Amino acid sequence: MSQMPQQAAPSKCPSCAEPLESSDRFCGACGYDLSVAPAPQQDHPTLTMNGAGSAGDGQDWPVAHEPHGSDTPPAVHLPADLPGTDSGGSALPPASGSPVSPASGVRFDRPPEPEEYPLQAPDPRGAADAAAADGAKVCVACRAGRVDSDGYCENCGHAQPRERDHMEQESGPVAAVSDRGLRHHRNEDAFAIGHTVLPDGSSASVAIVCDGVSSATRADDASLAASQAAGESLLAALPRGTHPQQAMHEAIIVAAQAVNALAEEPETAREHAPHQNAPACTIVGAVVASGLLVVGWVGDSRAYWVPVDRSSPPARLTEDDSWAAQMVAAGLMNEAEAYADERAHAITGWLGADAYELEPHTASFKPDRAGAVVVCTDGLWNYAEAAEEMAEVVPADAAARPLHGARVLVGHALDGGGHDNVTVAVVPFPASPQGAGSA
Repeated sequence: MSQMPQQAAPSKCPSCAEPLESSDRFCGACGYDLSVAPAPQQDHPTLTMNGAGSAGDGQDWPVAHEPHGSDTPPAVHLPADLPGTDSGGSALPPASGSPVSPASGVRFDRPPEPEEYPLQAPDPRGAADAAAADGAKVCVACRAGRVDSDGYCENCGHAQPRERDHMEQESGPVAAVSDRGLRHHRNEDAFAIGHTVLPDGSSASVAIVCDGVSSATRADDASLAASQAAGESLLAALPRGTHPQQAMHEAIIVAAQAVNALAEEPETAREHAPHQNAPACTIVGAVVASGLLVVGWVGDSRAYWVPVDRSSPPARLTEDDSWAAQMVAAGLMNEAEAYADERAHAITGWLGADAYELEPHTASFKPDRAGAVVVCTDGLWNYAEAAEEMAEVVPADAAARPLHGARVLVGHALDGGGHDNVTVAVVPFPASPQGAGSA
C-alpha cells in the first residue's frame, strides 16, 4: 500500500509548543496532526530604531544618541523621516498638498469647521409677506415665523406678547401708550383716545385712562370696559353740543355702570368664589375743546399740565381719592409724610359694584398758553410725583409729537423699575384743527 510522503516533523508543536521527536506524527501533549502543519511563514523581523540587528531591507536607519548629563534629549524620529511602503511592499506615492504637522497625525489642510451648525431661518421678507398674505401673525422676535394658535413662533419658538402687554395708539393729535411693566404678569390698565368736531366746526380731543384694582377680580376687564364706555360717551356727546364738563361727568357715570355690569354673575359663580371682590378700576380723563381743558376722575390716576414754555410752572390737575390725600386734606400729615406711609396708595374712591358711593370729580381750566396734558396711571407718577418732576421728564416737543412723548414717559417708568402697569396719554393744548371726524 502506498503512503503519502511524510513531511519532517517540526521541533515544536505548532499548537501547544510541546517539544517533538523527528519521528512523531502527532503531538503527544495535544494530539495535533503534525502531517498537516504549514510551513513556517517568511516573517520580516521588526527592526530596532538604533539599527542593531539585521536590517533585511537594507534601509539606513538614523541612530538616536543617548543624552549625557543634563543635555537636552535628542528629538524623537518621526514616521515622516523615512520613506514608507504600502502593505504590498511598494513605495508610497509622493505626498501632495500641505505638509503634515510634525506634532500630530491630523490633517490641517482641511477648511475649519464651525463649532455650531445653525438652522437655516427663512428669509424674513418672504416669510413676513407670506404670513401677511394668509392673515397669520408674524413673530415679534425673529420677524420670520408664523405664530401658532398657542401664541408661539413656529420658527424660533418665542412666546408672543399678549395683545395688552404693550399697546400704542394715535388718533388725530392725541396719542397713548400702555405697557405691562416689568413685575406684573398681565396689564390691567386700559385707555381710550379719540378726536371729533364740535357743532361750531372746532375740533375736540379726548383721552381716558383706567387702572384696574389688583385686589379685585377681573381687574383687566373692568379697566377695559370703563375706558371704552367713557370714550364712546364723550365722542357721542361732544358733537351734540354738550358742554365738555357735563359730558365728562356723564362719561364717568356710564363707565361706572359698565363696570357694575361685570359683577352681575350667576349665583353658581358666586358659590364657587363667595369672598371675591367685584371688578373695579380707577378712571381719569381729559377733554380739550373750544379753548377749555376739562378733566374728570375717580381714584388715584392723575392728569398733569405741562406748558410748552418751561419757564411757566406746571401743575397737577387732579386730587387723589386715597388715604394719603385724606390725611393731607385733614391736616394730620404733610404730603411727604403721608405718601411715605405704607397705606398711602389705599384708594377711597373707585368704579365698581363694591364702591361706597360714586362721586365723579370734574374740573375746568382755561390755560393762557400752549402745552400738553399728561393723563396717566400711578405706574408713571410713582416715578415723577410732583408736577415739577413730571415736567422734567416730559419731552420739550411732547405737544407736537404726542406719541413720542408718551413713549418717553413709559420708558421713564420702566427705567425706574417698572413695578406697576404704566399707561400714559398725551393731549396737546389747544386742540389741533386736524381732528376732523371721530375715532
